[in-house]
Amino acid sequence: MTAGNGNDTLFLALNSKKVYAFDIQQVAIEKTEELLKENCLDNYELICDCHSKIDNYINESIDVFIFNFGYLPKADKIITTIAETSLKALEKTLELLKINGLICMTLYHGHKNGEIERREILSYVEKLDFSKYYVLYIMPINQKNCPPEMVLITKRK
Repeated sequence: MTAGNGNDTLFLALNSKKVYAFDIQQVAIEKTEELLKENCLDNYELICDCHSKIDNYINESIDVFIFNFGYLPKADKIITTIAETSLKALEKTLELLKINGLICMTLYHGHKNGEIERREILSYVEKLDFSKYYVLYIMPINQKNCPPEMVLITKRK
């Protein structure tokens, strides 16, 4: 889902029929494409656009979505994901997710926008209908400096 530096996209492309990766930064798309080409892969579509516009590009059910919310490592930390667009993307992926599919969200919250985004995402997912979704929240308890947290969602029906 999120292109970033391409590592998650590479993992998915090695283990999937097709991967869609989004990023608003062209540099992330370029790094991801370089990594995928180095590994001789062609089962991907890289999209330089906001993840909240996923429904403009995908209209099929998807098995797995992976989000990394925060900023691109080793890049401009002023450019971050924000709660408003991340929540829109999450809502749309819940609709596109197959039954028994998985959404994995890593929340990098060690910056102002990240903490706001984390708080709003957690508030949203804790209200999801238990009969439709199973939500798991993973938080490191022996780490310092705002380590990333993870939210996993599976679709029951």
